Amino acid sequence: MEYVLNMILSYLLLQRGYLVFKVFCRKIENHCLIMVLILYNIYYKVFVKGGKIMIYAVILFAATYVLMLALQKYRTYVALASALCFIVSGMLPLDKIVGSIDFNVLLMIAGTMGIVSLFIESKMPALLADIIIEKVPNICWATIALALFAGAISALVDNVATVLMVAPIALVMAKRANISPVPMIIAIAVSSNLQGAATLVGDTTAILLGGYADMNFLDFFVYKGKPSMFFAVELGAVLSAVILYFLFRKEKQKLPETKRTVVTDYVPTILIVTMIVLLVVASFIPNTPSITNGLICTTLMVIGGIYSSIRKKSLNGILNPLREIDFGTIFLLFGLFLIIGGIKEQGVIDALAGIFANIGGNSLFLIYTVILWASVLFSAFIDNIPYVATMLPVVQGIAAAMGVDPTVLYFGLLSGATLGGNMTPIGASANITGIGILRRNGYEVKNSDFFRIGIPFTLAAVIPAYIYIWVVFGM
Repeated sequence: MEYVLNMILSYLLLQRGYLVFKVFCRKIENHCLIMVLILYNIYYKVFVKGGKIMIYAVILFAATYVLMLALQKYRTYVALASALCFIVSGMLPLDKIVGSIDFNVLLMIAGTMGIVSLFIESKMPALLADIIIEKVPNICWATIALALFAGAISALVDNVATVLMVAPIALVMAKRANISPVPMIIAIAVSSNLQGAATLVGDTTAILLGGYADMNFLDFFVYKGKPSMFFAVELGAVLSAVILYFLFRKEKQKLPETKRTVVTDYVPTILIVTMIVLLVVASFIPNTPSITNGLICTTLMVIGGIYSSIRKKSLNGILNPLREIDFGTIFLLFGLFLIIGGIKEQGVIDALAGIFANIGGNSLFLIYTVILWASVLFSAFIDNIPYVATMLPVVQGIAAAMGVDPTVLYFGLLSGATLGGNMTPIGASANITGIGILRRNGYEVKNSDFFRIGIPFTLAAVIPAYIYIWVVFGM
């Protein structure tokens, strides 16, 4: 019986019969039959053909994800414990441990976070925001300007750090204009999420893709001779700015005059610029070590810390940037790299890639569409960091099974996973941070307040990127 069902499903999915079968199911109004057969195919390939060890790997991996969702505060410990289980059980051989960890990604994240903390402390972002606000006539344009400014900053700085920089400015502005800051800070949060995918260092998901696909800083601007991810994001940013204008068009209150923020130190700004320049230069140098970008970021962080210690005549100058590193995220990724290494060793990644390839048949467009919009949906409810870390090898496997260039699928995954977090208040760390700032200042944020901005903003950003990526890299 199992063999017969698997043969039927293979015929329907592999011979492009999927679309025909779907039409048939529409006629009998029973789409569930498709899902039953797809789920059965997963069961057959993993639990029947995969063997006991693969079954254990899938169960452990699934349990890990369930526990990370259920125990959000302890997800790092869950990931590390699961990684240890993969190692102790032998599902991840000892000689594969080091090779499973992307140290370049970990070093880039740590170094960038440290430099950003010095940049925030220097008050340069606040000064830039003040200059922008001086140029706008009312609250409507101030909100759009702050959102675009937050987006520009988050192309180089972590999204959460961006919200922490810009949200206080919105609070002061709203207080002086006697309006609620809730919609303004929501706009800042979703805009920072959007631009995180624009550059290699803009977001953890972009760093993950860069490390996995061996992409350098310039590859996000021009990749394989074509305009790259940066332009897909900016296309969405333009349309989403129009959406923000429509949403805030009635806010015509004039802004009160404010004093410009005084920058206390220009060295962190120089460090940020130096980091970008060195990352660009490194992209032109052939055969560089795999951890080059990570070493650039961490070295500059150390230099900044030493300078800060000398300037302040205190060890806190170097300790403060270290304290600002999100070691929870670092160790979460460390554990996830080992977990993914384990399921890859047991053939789970290849099995999942084969299933996706079967669903799409020979249609790259269908697979691209499924990956992007599924990523939008999933990242609206779960953290996109573990999702992207897991899906990157799956996407590569799908491309290999179909014999195609994985670029369009990589960018579809990054676009959907990064922008989908704007759909819900819990979909991205920047959203949670912005809402936390509002609540600490006595403002309650309803789900409807967030959906009113987040959903149209997300659709306005995703749809142009969806079309752009396919036209440039898929056709």
